[in-house]
Amino acid sequence: MFNVVKKTFAYGDHQVTLETGEIARQAGGAVLVSMEETVVLVTVVAAKNAKPGQDFFPLTVDYQEKVYAAGRIPGGFFKREGRPSEKETLTCRLIDRPLRPLFPDGFYNEVQVIATVMSLNPEIDSDIPALLGASAALAISGVPFNGPIGAARVAYINGQYVLCPTMSQLKNTELDLVVAGTESAVLMVESEAKELSEEIMLGAVVFGHTEMQKAINAINELVEEAGKPEWDWQAPAKDEALVARLGELVNAKVEEAYNITVKQTRSQAIKAIRAEAVAALCTGEADAPNENTVG
Repeated sequence: MFNVVKKTFAYGDHQVTLETGEIARQAGGAVLVSMEETVVLVTVVAAKNAKPGQDFFPLTVDYQEKVYAAGRIPGGFFKREGRPSEKETLTCRLIDRPLRPLFPDGFYNEVQVIATVMSLNPEIDSDIPALLGASAALAISGVPFNGPIGAARVAYINGQYVLCPTMSQLKNTELDLVVAGTESAVLMVESEAKELSEEIMLGAVVFGHTEMQKAINAINELVEEAGKPEWDWQAPAKDEALVARLGELVNAKVEEAYNITVKQTRSQAIKAIRAEAVAALCTGEADAPNENTVG
């Protein structure tokens, strides 16, 4: 009835399973990631068209740890979930950082990535499964995305690098590093460490990037079997003549303004330059640009 596709690979001392096709089938992409009984569901939904006049990319990444993931019900008078914890907020940012640069320039369609922890093994942090799930869900969704990416946590224990350490192992590590990237490049590094040499730190990044190729390969295999057709999307054409004209008007003035060291004075100078450009270019004629285009 359902076209369920699973891909399993070894990741350090753990087995990671990527599954799609059974849960959240109305989403653009949905992947259930399992790693030693820590299970994260990641869904991706994207608007087919950008809102008129929108000039930025509205990407929303949400990571949720529900109490039921630990087999509990919130205690006290209120039985509802509380506000997002600091861990949830930081994990949202952790997922967002390597994903955002991989969307093409000019893509302004709204995209939502929601990662929900369904089950939690206290020894396995859910942030790496959530990152892998976000990458896989975007990859199979057909949304314009220059991925997939992989992610890995690296520890340094007794002179050895350890991939995806448990929480117990992290108590004895000199390094806790998270690295994310594509097949050919590192996009993000976040770490805390004792005073380690530059050689050890760089080695950890290289080790993590090398090991994450297993995850990237598994995601590519998942896309081959379960991926949706890529969107027929083209970047909006740029008005090169307008860009050149705008550059002639403001480039030298903006460069001069940014040499002003006083923030308020600098901001006022930039506003004045913008107003001058709008007045010069937005003449109200039929073929003249509007204020949003110039500004």
